[in-house]
Amino acid sequence: MFCSTDKSCRTNRALLVSVTDFYPGVALSRRPGAKKDTKRLHNVLSKLGFKVLLVNDPTAREMCEMFKAASEQVIEDCFLGVISSHGEEGMVFGADGGIVKLPHIFSMFDSSAMNRKTKLFFIQACRGRDLDPGVEVDTDSVADEKDKDSFSHCLSIPINTAVGFATSPGYSAFMHPLGSVFLQTLCDLLEKDGGRDLEVTQLLTRLNHCVAYKFQARGRELAGKKEMPCFVSRLTCQLFPFASKQGPQKAKEDSFKCLTDEPRRIRKHSIS
Repeated sequence: MFCSTDKSCRTNRALLVSVTDFYPGVALSRRPGAKKDTKRLHNVLSKLGFKVLLVNDPTAREMCEMFKAASEQVIEDCFLGVISSHGEEGMVFGADGGIVKLPHIFSMFDSSAMNRKTKLFFIQACRGRDLDPGVEVDTDSVADEKDKDSFSHCLSIPINTAVGFATSPGYSAFMHPLGSVFLQTLCDLLEKDGGRDLEVTQLLTRLNHCVAYKFQARGRELAGKKEMPCFVSRLTCQLFPFASKQGPQKAKEDSFKCLTDEPRRIRKHSIS
């Protein structure tokens, strides 16, 4: 479990929640490769200075309890949460088949303990059943009601939080016995000096690019299908949570100063 408010506990923390095997009678298939993802993430994040807690096959209730406990713990600068399971848009499933609503998880971190701290989430789960053929489309059309609903859960994301999703709304995410392309690519980036020293949104953008352009599914039914991750950010400054102490410290200081020391302008109230 996470420790309490003792100063020795002030460190960056990560909670990795992974569901591989579902209870008998639950109509959800086994997810071979999920444990490989979280085991590798545990090793990578530990080397980067995170205190990592790994939880395998929790029920929906246990999953919520673990994140609730994490949201109340003291951290140094950054909390990182990973959820890997079957899912639909705005939700994931516990090992008992119970539903965990992502807005509920995100809203837990709008807490006093997490005030002014960086929160990062990575969600490895389907957000629908469509398969992405990998076609690039330019459009100026207005989003329909279904599109609006698919983003409604983003309203629960607290300030100073970014969430990376393995796939876009309505689409499936791929899992391989050797691990998911989304989380394995994240590990690849964090094991490279260039990736570790990237600002968070740059890292997430590079993660999107690597998965979208370098991955293509194989097999009789899935051949040629793609995966397009996406992320939502409510960060208010540039952040480097994975950089070493000898990393781009000057860049960190300059970026924070640039974003916080701008003169405030008095504006009249208006509705636009």
